Amino acid sequence: MSSLNVVFLTIIFTALVLIFYRAFPFLIFSKREVPAAFKFVEKSLPPLIIAVLLVYCFKDLDFIERPFGAPNFIALAAVILLHLWKKNSMVSIFGGTILFMVLSRVM
Repeated sequence: MSSLNVVFLTIIFTALVLIFYRAFPFLIFSKREVPAAFKFVEKSLPPLIIAVLLVYCFKDLDFIERPFGAPNFIALAAVILLHLWKKNSMVSIFGGTILFMVLSRVM
């Protein structure tokens, strides 16, 4: 079997596994109610992800040298204000990330 055939078969197999993997929850839960544990995870996951991002963002701050963590705190304030204003996690995360990247290069 040539290497081109192996690559082609690998792509086909991977695509089939991915399709099954993505469709599996819909196949399982289309006929019955979603368990309470899954509803809890669905509701709790976005705040947990944001908490992990906060810890990662603030773990290596240096308050002795310029800019004294200013880009981090300004971006955090922007995330909070964007979320209070738009009530959309994606807008908050992307807006804060873009602002942080700009401030960290400018300051």
